[in-house]
Amino acid sequence: MKLTKLFTATFAAAAVTLAGVAAATDITGAGATFPFPIYAKWAEDYKKATGASMNYQSIGSGAGIRQIQAKTVDFGASDAPLSKEQLDKDGLIQFPAIIGGVVPVVNVEGIGPGQMRFTGPLLADIYLGKVKMWNDAAITALNPTLKLPAEPITVVRRSDGSGTTFLWVDYLAKVSPEWKSKVGVGTAVSWPEGVGGKGNEGVAAYVQRIKGSIGYVEYAYAKKNKMAHAAVRNRDGNFVQPDDKTFQAAAASADWGKVPGMGIVLTDQPGKDAYPITGASFIMMHKAQANADKGMAVMKFFDWAFANGDKAALDLEYVPMPDSVVALIRNVWRAEIKGPNGQAIWK
Repeated sequence: MKLTKLFTATFAAAAVTLAGVAAATDITGAGATFPFPIYAKWAEDYKKATGASMNYQSIGSGAGIRQIQAKTVDFGASDAPLSKEQLDKDGLIQFPAIIGGVVPVVNVEGIGPGQMRFTGPLLADIYLGKVKMWNDAAITALNPTLKLPAEPITVVRRSDGSGTTFLWVDYLAKVSPEWKSKVGVGTAVSWPEGVGGKGNEGVAAYVQRIKGSIGYVEYAYAKKNKMAHAAVRNRDGNFVQPDDKTFQAAAASADWGKVPGMGIVLTDQPGKDAYPITGASFIMMHKAQANADKGMAVMKFFDWAFANGDKAALDLEYVPMPDSVVALIRNVWRAEIKGPNGQAIWK
């Protein structure tokens, strides 16, 4: 009798352990560097809470799209939303996961975070190579209280296909007809000027190292590295500092449910407090999941993040997705993502 009880107890304990292992399905994702700081934090917190790992490769939006197309990861990430035609072609769905902002950062002696001001047309002219010196009249007119040196500007931009680049050049194209006609919009463009760094990390490293440089990075990178970001004049004519409140102001009027694939681009939005280079980062998954457990694990991770990750997002100056948008996302999961048997995975 005692042996039977011991066997039963041991079997029960083993069953609990195995159930725990089964529940903790690990997943992989790859893509945009823009949201990497918050995805890394969410992954850390999620593993503590559930035991499951989310391994994310911060390799750029272009590479993330290619990896999900090739089915080498469980989800891809891009700050440049895919069109309905692109999604349909590859059998994908996409949904926004987080909102943040791209900021100009400078390495000019004596200039601290938030002290310098730019307009969109001026940023375009710098990246077109038309404004080449820090003491150019176009810069000093916006910054009369700053001591700007008679030194050349070194332009730093991305070398890889990048959603951060997409947001940057999409904004420049909206405020500069010359940029729109000569360079255009994309995750990769033919740059008229500058040296290239790989990822937000690479651009941040170059700007920190090169005296007299200007670059663009997601705000969390600027904040983490104590870089001198700048205020940018918005559509309403106000110079706005980047933070979670000004990113939220830019997203306030977005109607996610009316755009195919929820692919809203938030640059140059109206509103007195709207930061003009705001954007969402998107997750892409295959509609037909060969492994239902993996598909469910991806949705469980983001569902957990939407429910529990707001504080971490705000601490890193991102904007969490509103509850109404999260409800739309769950509806997309329920309607679109199917297992091998053709049945919905998300109930």
